[in-house]
Amino acid sequence: MNTPLPSPDRARALLTAAAVRDRAHRMLALGLEDRLPSFHVDLARLAATEDLVLQAMERSYPDGKIPFHSRWRHFRVGTEDRWAAIDRAARWKDPASRARAMIDLAVISVLLDAGAGQEWAFKDPRSGTMLRRSEGLALASLEMFAAGLFSAQPGDPLRADAEVLRRFDASTLARGFQVTPENPLTGLEGRAALMRRLGDVIAADPDRFAQVDAPRPGGLYDSLAAMAQSETISAPAILSFLLERLGPIWPSRLTLAGVALGDCWRHPSLVTDDETTELVPLHKLSQWLVYSLIEPLQEAGLTVGDIDGLTGLAEYRNGGLFVDTGVLRLRRPEDAQALHPVAAPLVVEWRALTVALIDRLAERLRLRLGLDTTSLPLPAILEGGTWAAGRAIARERRADGTPPLHVVSDGTVF
Repeated sequence: MNTPLPSPDRARALLTAAAVRDRAHRMLALGLEDRLPSFHVDLARLAATEDLVLQAMERSYPDGKIPFHSRWRHFRVGTEDRWAAIDRAARWKDPASRARAMIDLAVISVLLDAGAGQEWAFKDPRSGTMLRRSEGLALASLEMFAAGLFSAQPGDPLRADAEVLRRFDASTLARGFQVTPENPLTGLEGRAALMRRLGDVIAADPDRFAQVDAPRPGGLYDSLAAMAQSETISAPAILSFLLERLGPIWPSRLTLAGVALGDCWRHPSLVTDDETTELVPLHKLSQWLVYSLIEPLQEAGLTVGDIDGLTGLAEYRNGGLFVDTGVLRLRRPEDAQALHPVAAPLVVEWRALTVALIDRLAERLRLRLGLDTTSLPLPAILEGGTWAAGRAIARERRADGTPPLHVVSDGTVF
C-alpha cells in the first residue's frame, strides 16, 4: 500500500498561532500527568510567579497603563526615546510612508535581535552608556537604520531595500554592532545571512513587498492594508501571512510537503495521528515581530484585532521565570549546567511549556485584577510583566543575570 504524501494544508496549519497554542497546551497536559522526559510541572508554584509578575507590573507601571511588549520599547536610552526623536525630525510624505519606514525598522531590528551572548555590549555613541542584550541590539540596529546603512537611496536613509539586504555581510554588521575579538556577538554570521535571505525573499515577491515602491520589508504595509476588512486585520492573520511569505528566510530546518516550518521542532512526546506528529511550532521571533507591527499599523489608521489570538513568547526570559520560581523543575539537575542545542527535546519542551504557562498565568492575573483581554491583553502581560520579572529573578539568582538553562543559539531563534 502506498503511503499518502504529506499535505501542504496540514503543513501550513502549523504556521499559525492556533497551532502554537494547541501544541503547547498538549505539552502542558503531558507535564501535568508527569509524562515529560525533561521537566516536572508544579502548578502550585504558579501563585509565587503571579506575585512576582504583579510586583514587576506595579513597579514599572504604577498607573496601570502598560504598553505592548514590542521592539519600540527598546529604543530608549534612559528617559530619551531615540526613535521618537528621529520620527519628529523626519518629513513624512503621508501616514503610509511613515508606516513603511517603521515596518522596515521593526522587521530588521527584530530579526537581528537574537541572544547576544554574555560578553557583548553596545556603547551608545551619544551618552557613552553601555547597553547589553535586547536594549543594546535595538539601539545598534536603530543607529544603523538612521545612518542609511540599509537604504539604496542616499536621499532617503530611513528605509531598508531588498537590494541592500541581499548583499549584507557580517563585516558590515560587525562594524554597526561594535563587534571585536574583545566584544564578541553570538551568531554574527547567522544574523547577516538572515538579512541576505530576507532580501532575496522580498525581491522575489514584488506582488507582496513592492506594490508602491521598490522591494522592502515596509511593503508589508500595503499588503496588510489590502487584506484588511473595514480597515481591520487580525493579529493571527498577520502572523500567518509573515510565516508563509518569509518562511524561506530561516536557516534550513524542518519542512513538510515542501513547506518551510520555521521555528518548529520535534519532540518525541507530542504524538498525533497524522504526518505532523512530534512537530512543535513556536514562532517566537515572528510573533514578536507581529507585536512590533501593531503600533505602526494602528498609527497609520488600521485596527489590529484578536491580539490575544497570538501567544506568549517562547524565549529564555519568560521560560526562565517559570524555572526560577519552581513551576518547572528539571528531572536531571545536572542539565542546568549543560549546553543544549536549540533543537534538543529539553529546549523544545521548555519553550512549549512556557507558552502554555503564560496562558495560565494570564488567566490568574486578569481574575485577580478584575480585568479582561481588552483591558489587559497578552502583550501587556509580557511587557509588564513576565519578561521583566524573568529578568529580575535571573539577576537575583545569578550574579550575571543569565537564564537558568543554557541554549546554543545560531542568532536566529532567541
